[in-house]
Amino acid sequence: MKYALSLALAALVTTAAAAQDADEKSTENMIISADDVELDDFRWVKRPLVVFADTPNDPRFAEQMEYLEGGLSALEARDVIVITDTDPEARTEIRRKLRPRGFGLVGIAKDGSIFLRKPTPWAIREITRSIDKLPTRQQELRDRGSGS
Repeated sequence: MKYALSLALAALVTTAAAAQDADEKSTENMIISADDVELDDFRWVKRPLVVFADTPNDPRFAEQMEYLEGGLSALEARDVIVITDTDPEARTEIRRKLRPRGFGLVGIAKDGSIFLRKPTPWAIREITRSIDKLPTRQQELRDRGSGS
């Protein structure tokens, strides 16, 4: 009896660990640098969420990244890709196009329009709520609900 219980417990722990590993692998490429990235590459595919700072040591940048890393699965469900840009001297295409001043959080819809621009860190809950209000996101939810 003890053997069966131990075996069942080991199987449960193994399954939970495998699920966590799969979740980590599916979200590991969700945060990318703005170097050599063009926003048009994501049009109608992903919702870029761009985090700007003048240095990676900016406490607001660190706080925002902590929020994002804690909610990657919620962002993945909404087709979000996180793009970071912490080097104003690099003058990336994204920085030239969005023109941030210091720290900034910019959300871009699948159609390329800006739906969010914040000068302070935002929690995952607020970010996902603003995404869920987008017409394309609401259509995605309706399509999933009807089995399409």
